[in-house]
Amino acid sequence: MTETLALVSSRIDTYRQPVVYMHEDCHVCRSEGFAAQTRIRIDLKDRWIIATLNVVGRGAWLAVDQAALSVSAWAALGAEIGDEAAFSHPEPPASASMIRAKAYGERLDRAGFATIVHDTLDSRLSDLDLAAFVTACAGDRLNEAETVALTRAMKEAGQTLDWGQHTVLDKHCVGGLPGNRTTPIVVAIVAAAGHLIPKTSSRAITSPAGTADTMEVMAPVALDAAALRRVVEAEGGCLVWGGGLALSPADDHFIRVERPLDFDSTGQLVASVLSKKAAAGATHVLIDMPVGPTAKVRSAGAADALGIRLSSVGKALGLNLALHISDGVAPVGRGMGPALEAHDVLAVLRRAPDVPGDLRARALDLAGHLLDLAPHAVAGRGRDRAQALLDSGAAEAKFMAICAAQGGFHEPGTAAQRIEILARHAGELTAVDNRRIARIAKLAGAPRQKSAGIRLLVRIGDWVDKGQPLYELHAETPGELAYALAYAESQTGVLTLSEAVS
Repeated sequence: MTETLALVSSRIDTYRQPVVYMHEDCHVCRSEGFAAQTRIRIDLKDRWIIATLNVVGRGAWLAVDQAALSVSAWAALGAEIGDEAAFSHPEPPASASMIRAKAYGERLDRAGFATIVHDTLDSRLSDLDLAAFVTACAGDRLNEAETVALTRAMKEAGQTLDWGQHTVLDKHCVGGLPGNRTTPIVVAIVAAAGHLIPKTSSRAITSPAGTADTMEVMAPVALDAAALRRVVEAEGGCLVWGGGLALSPADDHFIRVERPLDFDSTGQLVASVLSKKAAAGATHVLIDMPVGPTAKVRSAGAADALGIRLSSVGKALGLNLALHISDGVAPVGRGMGPALEAHDVLAVLRRAPDVPGDLRARALDLAGHLLDLAPHAVAGRGRDRAQALLDSGAAEAKFMAICAAQGGFHEPGTAAQRIEILARHAGELTAVDNRRIARIAKLAGAPRQKSAGIRLLVRIGDWVDKGQPLYELHAETPGELAYALAYAESQTGVLTLSEAVS
C-alpha cells in the first residue's frame, strides 16, 4: 500500500538539492523504515522526484501527518497547498556502479557518463554520490577521451540552440580575476560588427559578481530560449543568464559539489566550459585565461596544460577554438560587485574621461581576437576594427539596443554606505591578493546586494602615501559595512606596499 502525506512548503532554500522534512513520529517514516539522509521517491500526480530526508524532532514546527519540501523540491513537483503525495523507496541508481568503477580507476565511456549525468538531473544521486564522482575525476583522472565523452554527455542532456548555417562567436574567461567584466563590452563590439554572439553567462558562485549579476543591474537577464532568439535575431547579440536555459544543466549540480571540495580538475573544467558553448550553438570560441599567483590559473605550466585540453576537446566537438593568455596578477577595472562593475563597463562604452584603461584595453584585445577568428577576416585587423567601433559610439549604441530588446536599460545604482581603507604606511603598490580582496567585497554584501563591493583606488605600480585611500568599501547596510571593515582591517597582504616608511 502506498503511503501518503500532506505537503507543505518549508521555504528552506537548499539550492538545487531536493530535500524533504518529516516528523520523527511520522507513520510513513516508521512503516517504510525511513531514516535521516534516506533517499525517498515522492510521487505527485504525473510528477515525481527523489529527495533526501531530514528528520524533525518532537515539538518542532512540523506535524506528524505532513511532509515539508525544500524550495527546489516544491518547484520540481509543481506542488500546491493541499496536495498529498506518495512516498516510497526509489530503485537504486544505474550509475552507482559506474561511479564506483571510476573511483577504482577504471575508464568510463560516453554511455557511462551519460548515465551519471541523467541520474544527476533526475536527483537519483545524493550529494555523497556526486562528491564521490567529483573526487574520482579530480586532478588528472580524466584523460582526453573521457573529457570528450563527459562534455558530450553534459551537452546532450540539456537544451541546445541551433543557429542554422550562421557563424556564431562566443567567449569565456576561466575566471579568478575580480572586476574582469569584459564580456558586455566584447558582445557590444562584436554585435556592432555584424556578427552573431548569443552570450549566456553565469551568476557568481564564489566571486563578488558574475557577468549575469553585473548585466542584471542594467537589463533583465532571465530570458527563456524563445526570448533569447528574438533578441539575437533583432540585435545580433545578447547577454543573458544561462541558468534559466537548461544548457548543460548537470554542470550546475557538479559545480555545487566541487566548490566546497576545492578540487582542481582540468577535465571537469573543460567539460563545464565547452559543453555550455557547444549547447549554445557556438562555432568559434575564444577562451581567456588570466594567469597569476592568486588567479584560478596560477602558472604558465598550468595554462599550457589547460590550453592543450581545451583545444583538443574543442576540436573533437567541432569548435574552432582559440586561447588568449592574459595578465592575472591583479583585479581589473575599479569595481568589484555587480553595480560597481556595471559602472566600469558603461565608462568604457561611453568613452568617459576617467575610463578604467585596463578594462578597456582587455576588452579591445578580446574583441579584436574574436573578430579575427571569424571566417574571411583579415588576420590582425580585428583590434583596430574593435577600437573603431568603440571609439565611434557604435558599440555603446548596440549595447543599449541589446538592453532595450532584453526588457529595457536601467542605470546602475550606488551604495548608501561607504568607507575608505587607508594605507598604514607609504610605499609602491607591488601586489594585490585577488582572492582576499574578493572575499572582502563579498563580506560587504556582493553579489546578493547589487550595489555592494569594493572600488579600488590604486593600481600596481602606483606610489602610495601613508594615509592615502587604497580602496573604498560599499555596502547597503551599516551592519554589512562594519562586518566587511572589521575583516579588512584584520588582514595584511591584501594590497602589498614596498619600501615601507614608518
